[in-house]
Amino acid sequence: MAKVELKQPIVSEIAEAVSGAQAAVLVKYLGLTVEQDTALRKELREAGVHYKVYKNTMMHRAFEGTDFAQLDNLLEGANALAVSKEDPIVAERILAKYAKQFKCFNMAGGVIEGKLADEAKLTEMANIPSREVLLGRLFGSMQSPIANLARVFKQVVEKDAPAAPAEEAPAAE
Repeated sequence: MAKVELKQPIVSEIAEAVSGAQAAVLVKYLGLTVEQDTALRKELREAGVHYKVYKNTMMHRAFEGTDFAQLDNLLEGANALAVSKEDPIVAERILAKYAKQFKCFNMAGGVIEGKLADEAKLTEMANIPSREVLLGRLFGSMQSPIANLARVFKQVVEKDAPAAPAEEAPAAE
């Protein structure tokens, strides 16, 4: 079997992983222990992120003709690829957390919704709160003035209401 025939399934696997993806991030992973790498992979898998180590030449071939071809300049050294099809920021959040913990681990760059992002941009995007947190903050800020107004009305009513007569204590005989 020719080498090209052996490599084609791997290139197809990468191309399938990035097709329709919201984000793909290249990761420099050397220096992680097996335990740390296993924990990282588990967390990414639970978040629905495809994470795998591929040869740079295979990724280069799979990226040809796609938005992810922008990553070709970063394909040097040992790289892993993290691909997210659902949420464009979920992979960055997890990877940024590990990059803070382990100095040997970092994000080389990525493509998010068709735009190239360097490590600084990826870290910045990872710090953006999730959609649920932002919605919670929005609804909290919308509810706050209404709640304050209700408290003021309640205090006005309580202040103007006549005091309830105190019950008379039974007379001592």
